Amino acid sequence: MADREISDADLLSLLEAARWAASSRNEQPWSYIVAKRSNAEEFAKVLSCLVDANQVWARHASVLAIGCYATTHARNGEPNLAAPHDLGAASASLTFEATSRGLLVHQMIGIHPERARELFAIPAGIEPLTAIAIGYEGDPNSLPEHQRQRDLAPRTRKPLSEFVFSGRWGDRAPL
Repeated sequence: MADREISDADLLSLLEAARWAASSRNEQPWSYIVAKRSNAEEFAKVLSCLVDANQVWARHASVLAIGCYATTHARNGEPNLAAPHDLGAASASLTFEATSRGLLVHQMIGIHPERARELFAIPAGIEPLTAIAIGYEGDPNSLPEHQRQRDLAPRTRKPLSEFVFSGRWGDRAPL
């Protein structure tokens, strides 16, 4: 990522997009712990919650965030099995907004949840699950060789026939 800050207005727009994401029963069970690089102390705390491989490049992001979700429904205390999905939907909405503004977002599962819980006093019933790095695209030549190769490699995805089924599991949908 480039050594360039994003504006507060852009960051607020990203978080607003996350706020309006669809969620099961409109629970909106997600929360984000957000730190701008300009606040060195808070940024270092969030950065320390990432696994080492993610810290190498994420330290250059303009913003780091930890995505959390509530494990139970606010209305009745029953388990909210849709909460991780809803956090994903909110983070996807944030990503779409960022992309429309020329920003780069990298979502990560590689975090130390218990470290985040300890450093940020995350209460019981809230699970830290993911991290997000937000910024502008940087020069891939500044990355260590193994990460540069991964970053520059062509992006691939499974063909639809491997995950879109009809009739029964494993039968390719006639699309």
